[in-house]
Amino acid sequence: MNLKYLLGAILSVPLLPIMYFQGKRVKASVPVLPEAIGLNGVSNADQDESLRIITIGESTIAGVGVETHEEGFTGTLANEIAKKLNVKVPWQVYAKKGYTAKRVLANIIPEIKAKKADLIVIGLGANDAFTLNTPTKWARNVKELIQSLKSKFPNTPIVFINMPPIKEFPAFTKTLKFTMGNLVEIFGTELEKITKEFDQVFYYSRKLSLKDWLERLKVQGSRADFFSDGVHPSKLTYQTWAKDFAQFIFSQEALLNGER
Repeated sequence: MNLKYLLGAILSVPLLPIMYFQGKRVKASVPVLPEAIGLNGVSNADQDESLRIITIGESTIAGVGVETHEEGFTGTLANEIAKKLNVKVPWQVYAKKGYTAKRVLANIIPEIKAKKADLIVIGLGANDAFTLNTPTKWARNVKELIQSLKSKFPNTPIVFINMPPIKEFPAFTKTLKFTMGNLVEIFGTELEKITKEFDQVFYYSRKLSLKDWLERLKVQGSRADFFSDGVHPSKLTYQTWAKDFAQFIFSQEALLNGER
């Protein structure tokens, strides 16, 4: 049992009734935003050489907060890779808002029709934290997800994006940020261990924070500019996140060469 999780669970027990009512209030106050439209596309279509990308996950990958995937995480990531490598990047999104790792495994992976992919990108963690999943169950579900993808795409690198920055969500109370924010960070620690157990599986473990983006990436904007509804990313966040993630991909020589 993860010691940090155990201590957090003990501290959180008295807060559960408070969290329940606060969670209901947050859910009622946050507008219901649709997922982005346009589940597939091609960046740099005039090039002959292709690098095919599949993105999988929860609301971040589903593009909740922007109108189209072209301006969301997947489209931006594809554009960055296409420009850097001077290749054509066909991309396909398989994601659903509200989905946990377990639901992605059960409901999304069987629906993937693609036979080939050169890169698989996964974004998960927030909904597992919102449902107070345990690190043990999270680890088991993620391992099963990786194994399922490897059976479909045995030679394709798999890369997990950063854990969502729950502690930054403006719509959340301090109590929700503490409990769920700490839990998602524990998931990140577990994910870092899990990816080391598999060949060609990677995780960008850098902790997301607006302060880091403002200082390191020189992003211009107020805190409110980074969120579409107090929870989901805005266009600015999706594009900043995807560009930063692209730099992580470019820094991994083993990933780009398809070897570990």
